[in-house]
Amino acid sequence: MTMTSFIDRLLELTIRIQQVPAPTFQESRRADLVRSLFEQEDLAEVSICQVGNVYACLPSGSLPVPDGPQVVVSAHLDTVFPSSVELTTRRQADRLYGPGIGDNSLGVAGLFGLLWRLRQRGRPLPFDLWLVANTCEEGLGDLRGMKALVERFGERPLAYLVLEGMALGHVYHRGLGVRRYRITVQTRGGHSWVDYGRPSAIHELTGLSTLLTRLEIPRTPRTTLNIGVISGGTSVNTIAAQAGLELDLRSESPATLESLALQVEQLCATQNKEGVEVKAEVIGLRPAGGLPENHPLVSLACDCLRNQGIQPVLSIGSTDANIPLSRGLPAVTLGLTTGAAAHTVHEYFNIEPLEKGLEAALGVVTRINE
Repeated sequence: MTMTSFIDRLLELTIRIQQVPAPTFQESRRADLVRSLFEQEDLAEVSICQVGNVYACLPSGSLPVPDGPQVVVSAHLDTVFPSSVELTTRRQADRLYGPGIGDNSLGVAGLFGLLWRLRQRGRPLPFDLWLVANTCEEGLGDLRGMKALVERFGERPLAYLVLEGMALGHVYHRGLGVRRYRITVQTRGGHSWVDYGRPSAIHELTGLSTLLTRLEIPRTPRTTLNIGVISGGTSVNTIAAQAGLELDLRSESPATLESLALQVEQLCATQNKEGVEVKAEVIGLRPAGGLPENHPLVSLACDCLRNQGIQPVLSIGSTDANIPLSRGLPAVTLGLTTGAAAHTVHEYFNIEPLEKGLEAALGVVTRINE
């Protein structure tokens, strides 16, 4: 098979995966498709676990060896788009457009691309290779799929390699710490005229929002605070009895993130008063962690990118790799190509660099135990 026909086959599979809606917590249809595809590839130990992850193994011998050496390559199934979003794709010049096409339909298809290239190579790996399409990477999924994956494999793998469709050239060897809150305000509510003077949940929440955005956020280490969702109220002439917001905190420093989270919780606690109840609930916790720049896995990933003529960029980010990295396990996240407009309906990736991205990932897998 020529490389052109190989890439065409990979693009066709990417679109097939993208056409199956997979909002976070609703990945089952796409998981069923991936399981069927794994079975068609005659892989071993194909299964779907309780949290919806799809597992398959390319064994080093005739069967997987539970206590033998292994490498885990994963890609997340879910997207940020609800099932109602039209999943039309189009190819224009060297770009493939479509919601979720790069993040992360291409990443999931990349699991099969690696498998096909390994079989073309014709030499068995000296370890069992586990391919996993996992759930709950996006939004409020809180990396639940990756947590279950790492719980299953633990310290046994030589490495965890996470595939993302885009961000080619970046080697994510540091996991960005993230803390997310749902902050709710409850009041008695009432009629806007008859009961005027009673506390409004919306008024209280907007006041709290102002205080949150006035918190001092350090530039170094880089730290961010974002109110991403606000909801509440019943009608224009009703004193709101309930309102809430969702808050995202991030920092390169675990200590700084912890300090900021404590400030948020203390601030929320001070807003409680007669007739007003404020609660701050943690709804997301992505632990930080990382490998040093000179770690063998990081060096290998960089070397494999350079072999494809790509200058590597060592990066920090919030990806599935956060989970193994937070436990001191060797893990990196790599992108397969370049693209833009992720998490929008205008998302696209560039086709031409895909060959190099896939070859770099293949290099990491085949040289992992050198």
